[in-house]
Amino acid sequence: MTRHVAIVGGGWAGLACGVELAAAGVRTCLFEAARQLGGRARRVDVHGHALDNGQHILIGAYRETLRLMNQAGADPARVLRRLPLELNYPGSAFCLRLPRIPAPLNLVIGLMTAKGCTAGEKIAAAKFMRSLQTRKYRLAEDISVAELLDQQHQTGSLRRFMWEPLCLAALNTPPEKASAQVFANVLRDSLGGERSDTDLLLPNADLNAVFPDAAARFISGHGGTIRLSERVEHIEQPLHIAGEAFDDIVIATAPQHAIVLLQDHPQTAAIARMLGDYRYEPIGTVYLGYPAGVRLPLPMLGMDVGSPDRLGQWVFDRGQLGDAEGVMGCVLSAAGTWNERDSDALAATLHAELQETLERPLPQPLWHQVIRERRATFSCRPGLPRPKSRTLLRGLWLAGDYVCADYPATLEGAIRSGVAAARAILGRN
Repeated sequence: MTRHVAIVGGGWAGLACGVELAAAGVRTCLFEAARQLGGRARRVDVHGHALDNGQHILIGAYRETLRLMNQAGADPARVLRRLPLELNYPGSAFCLRLPRIPAPLNLVIGLMTAKGCTAGEKIAAAKFMRSLQTRKYRLAEDISVAELLDQQHQTGSLRRFMWEPLCLAALNTPPEKASAQVFANVLRDSLGGERSDTDLLLPNADLNAVFPDAAARFISGHGGTIRLSERVEHIEQPLHIAGEAFDDIVIATAPQHAIVLLQDHPQTAAIARMLGDYRYEPIGTVYLGYPAGVRLPLPMLGMDVGSPDRLGQWVFDRGQLGDAEGVMGCVLSAAGTWNERDSDALAATLHAELQETLERPLPQPLWHQVIRERRATFSCRPGLPRPKSRTLLRGLWLAGDYVCADYPATLEGAIRSGVAAARAILGRN
């Protein structure tokens, strides 16, 4: 008899779970409270442009994401632009670019030819990576990223323009608070992996076109159903949602929403209490709409010029990554003073910083849009407890970026957790 599985949550974790189950012939029913799929990585319409609720960066090491994209019919070569890793800060002297040669030579040569840092910093960085490799990227204890960098003598420009921005981009948690072990895991699978693993994969379509739309078509085409605008507020025992019976239920919501579904069951109340102690980090995206002729020298640039009061971290030229010519997306990761400013003041500040970054005047933006995801990710701190996919309530499973213990709150972490839940269901049955 074909099993019937409910998935609560239509973000990337829930969709990944649905695709994996559908490919195995399992009938799924996906519930999503919002009117569209994608969760915290979705399309938004801004001033006539199909943009995103936040700029996301994928990397070549995201193997499960790329595999499921292919399986669902979203061709990565069409919707993602693959570029060699380049950390370019035109407002400062720093630039690091990894050449397209086999690993680990790509990292060695990239470090040795980096501009704006000393020979001592380059040698210390190479020793840092070698030290992690020797330990197989496992730390004796989980400390903060800042403490790890201190221990490994990472200072100066490479720390400011490479290690700390990579920590913010991957963990969305300041280095002073971020888990060094999770950061080491990220370095293992990116800089410590194959050459292609270090590539940047920048979406050149809106995020829904990258995976959610194709995943929904795949699930529906394999006998599943997608129910939008249907909020699940309670899971009944035995496994029922609104009176409908299921053989298995996967909770694939954000952790703060999962608490509501877990706290009323004795078998899962401990997980609810664990998640109740989580803290969260915001992400801001400020879109600046310039006249169509305004372009950046590269699709992605660093905005830090070395001054401590800068707000902007990265800027993306959406005209080079789609059809939004003249639209710049400025990214602001983790909690900071940027979140205390109103939208007009924030946009004006980033316009001024962008001019300083490019070292040339720009016309005034024709429009701006500030998008704040106040609980964009869990705060990825040292020793943070993470639940497993299987719960003590038989047939009830978890998926979400907070479940994938090896990874921070990334799209790959969400995808991996969804796949893990699906495979656990398939293995049990």
